[in-house]
Amino acid sequence: MLMPRLPYTFDADQRYPVDLHMHSTASDGALSPTELVTLCAERGLTHMSLTDHDTMDGIEEAGRAAEQAGLCLIPGCELSTRWQGVNIHVVALMPGGLQGPMVEGLIQQREARIQRAEVIAERLEKVGLPDALEKARLHAGSDRPLGRPDFARALVAEGVVPDWASAFKRYLGSGKKGDVKAHWPEISEAVSWIVESGGVAVIAHPLRHGLTRRKRGLLMDTFQAAGGQAVELVSGQQNPDSTRDLARQLVERELYASLGSDFHFPGSHAAPGSMSLVPRTAAPPIWQHPRLVHLRDAAPGLLAIG
Repeated sequence: MLMPRLPYTFDADQRYPVDLHMHSTASDGALSPTELVTLCAERGLTHMSLTDHDTMDGIEEAGRAAEQAGLCLIPGCELSTRWQGVNIHVVALMPGGLQGPMVEGLIQQREARIQRAEVIAERLEKVGLPDALEKARLHAGSDRPLGRPDFARALVAEGVVPDWASAFKRYLGSGKKGDVKAHWPEISEAVSWIVESGGVAVIAHPLRHGLTRRKRGLLMDTFQAAGGQAVELVSGQQNPDSTRDLARQLVERELYASLGSDFHFPGSHAAPGSMSLVPRTAAPPIWQHPRLVHLRDAAPGLLAIG
């Protein structure tokens, strides 16, 4: 069975049944890979990517579920990187699966996450969350590296804060006590891992970093010089004017446009496939990239390109 064909261009303001940025319990998401795929199918998606933080551990399970549900799944992950002192996330879409320099790169990222979690725990213990590491591990439900959402759940469960938003506002958000800067790779290094491993590098949610338009352009230039070729034109809900302006920056640089909700858990502001309208733009859809063009005619299941 073939999937519905995706358009060659974004020639009208509309939504598409595609979501190339989502998380599962393999990192800090609330749903298992199978549950996530099932939800995507229920919401009418035809193409998706599982992009857990610095790991591809959930891909095999998600691929089996995608074949059963009739969806096309692109293997992927989301890498934490640095650029001029700013933490920038880069989505790696890996049609050939985990291979090449990405293998060692993800081992490096895992170690950085483990060390970061230990520091976060030490800091949160000083502000009223005893045994922070153990309590965050309890909420993670597995032995994967812990992230800030796990500590947020522990803070809520222990009554330190009333809700998730308060946990980030008071302790875990940018510049707060639990906002620990790990030794992430420079963005150029991470992009080289992706590209040399047969993948496509994508700047994630570029409008969320608080950058000026000029700084965002400089980020894209650095990213492109390293071999990056795509940017998330739409990530969740965005201001339409900002999206159109971002589209102009992509067109100027001949970058591909990707789409993603950055979904983590049900009940949040995001849901699989939930995002603003994609504007009419000359920026080519990411599935027109030579390494992903098979998406247009893919069968359900895990996209595998030898």
